[in-house]
Amino acid sequence: MTDLASDSPSGAGTDGAAAAELNGLVKLYGARCVPLVYDPFLWLGEHRVMADLRREVVGWAGGRVLEVGAGTGLNIPHYGEGLRELVLTEPEPAMSQRLQRRAKAAQVPARVLTAFAEHLPFDDSSFDNVVVTLALCTVADPAAALQQARRVLVDGGRLLFIEHVRADKGSALERWQRRLHRPWRAFAYGCRCNQDTLRLLDEAGFETSGIRQERWRGMPPIVRPLVYGAALAV
Repeated sequence: MTDLASDSPSGAGTDGAAAAELNGLVKLYGARCVPLVYDPFLWLGEHRVMADLRREVVGWAGGRVLEVGAGTGLNIPHYGEGLRELVLTEPEPAMSQRLQRRAKAAQVPARVLTAFAEHLPFDDSSFDNVVVTLALCTVADPAAALQQARRVLVDGGRLLFIEHVRADKGSALERWQRRLHRPWRAFAYGCRCNQDTLRLLDEAGFETSGIRQERWRGMPPIVRPLVYGAALAV
């Protein structure tokens, strides 16, 4: 569950009540509406870019695999048949229902669990690969989520990821990301359009020299800059 309270004004009396009401409406919108519109909203971006990236990146997964923030399960068709185990986590109940349906229809046996990325219920060094796509921008504490991913990976394991990120510092697009950060976060249920994910990966102990860049065509410009690849747990 994302936490928008940190971006909302606080105070006593009328202002505080208005902020609390706004947060309640945003959470209701996220829980009820976002799961229904998520796949249709991504359709054009999936068709133009994202499906191919999922096919490539998710196709690298092997051995024991954990996907964090699996959403509605758009990655599931891209997993190969040689996996020893596939565990999918998703904290949002309505998203998880759609994820369960896709998992049951998948060629690869998968287990779905309700879990937050910041509190993974697995032992240290449990997985060979952790997959995360378009989720780090939304979790309440991405640094903690990456620390958890590193913890459950074996030494030398891989974080396989696709994420939209902050544009080049000082660019016109980066300035628009800063301007539109708060309205976009409310609209996209917690998504941070200007997150410096590569820095977070470095700080969490991942080796990121082989990371690649792409443009998410078919989506709003503020979320078009993409990074993807395999980050090694070192």
